Amino acid sequence: MTRAGERAPGEKPAQHGRVRVLQSVSDVDATTWNRLAGTSQPFLRHEFLLAMEESGCAVAHTGWQTRHLVLEDADGRAQGALPLYLKGHSRGEFVFDFAWANAYGQHGLKYYPKLLTAVPFTPVCGARFLTGGAADPAATSRGLLQAVMGTLRAQDLSSWHVLFPPASDLDALRESGLIVRRDCQFHWFNQGYESFDAFLATFTAEKRKKAKRERRRVAEAGIEFQTLMGGEIDAALWTRLYAFYADTFHRHGHEPYLNLSFFKQIGRTLPDRLMLKVARIGTEPIAVAIFFVGEDALYGRYWGAGGNYHSLHFETCYYQGIEYCIEHGLTRFEPGTQGEHKVPRGFVPSLTYSAHAIVDPRF
Repeated sequence: MTRAGERAPGEKPAQHGRVRVLQSVSDVDATTWNRLAGTSQPFLRHEFLLAMEESGCAVAHTGWQTRHLVLEDADGRAQGALPLYLKGHSRGEFVFDFAWANAYGQHGLKYYPKLLTAVPFTPVCGARFLTGGAADPAATSRGLLQAVMGTLRAQDLSSWHVLFPPASDLDALRESGLIVRRDCQFHWFNQGYESFDAFLATFTAEKRKKAKRERRRVAEAGIEFQTLMGGEIDAALWTRLYAFYADTFHRHGHEPYLNLSFFKQIGRTLPDRLMLKVARIGTEPIAVAIFFVGEDALYGRYWGAGGNYHSLHFETCYYQGIEYCIEHGLTRFEPGTQGEHKVPRGFVPSLTYSAHAIVDPRF
């Protein structure tokens, strides 16, 4: 394996410097990484990726080996970066490639490990070629793309998968031979609403009646909501709320992707980017929705409840998020994957993408 600071296997030095392969995002300082990644969303920030590693959620023994690429100029200044993992499975990705994996297995070939460019456990679109502040962003992106393709060939790996890139990256990925796939999520867009009632006024009478009825049922159950930022949550409350989150996974027979240490660390290192809506009856927490706050968007990520309450999921995960966006002037709300049931509640279909380099042309 390549040590931090070495070139990607099979790659020549970049014309304007070198490509470093990181064994951990901590191999580069936070200021440098965040300059490249930008600050529009929290998921690409150094603090977020480091918490994934230091909490043990996205590390080698869980099947996520960090191989981030950093392209430097001749003076050693970082010009670009590419999040990259050597993956031993396909879990936690939200774009399914099991058909390829099964086909490889049926022909006695090894599909894993594979290369993956994504944010672990996070199906949110965002930059994948990180070039903030680069003198020539297009050339830097090409250099990173050439480096990862060289790594793919040199290490005789089956494939490289780029999940949830922006549409602006698709042409360059296609030109390098990657297959582009489309999917759909459901997002909410703020049309300058002055209030939640102004938003509801855009509904048909039937849809508006249904939404008000759902909200009324929650209120009539005596449920109230508290908005807490990450830095406002103490250890005892984290333990209580994490149990709600974990239960959502356990109900479906799975272990949670993220552990309590991850959330506590994010609460410390990105306190103004982590937002929780805590549902309470009196002083007793009964449910939680966990959100991340970007510069112009809200991202709904996780939910859990300690019991069954009519319409509580819709209120906690959707309506509370919409109200937060209206109150804080955020332009977009991305509540997560799946969900045609979101359409009657004001969300609209939005295309997402992934790109896939399958080395063996037979597949």
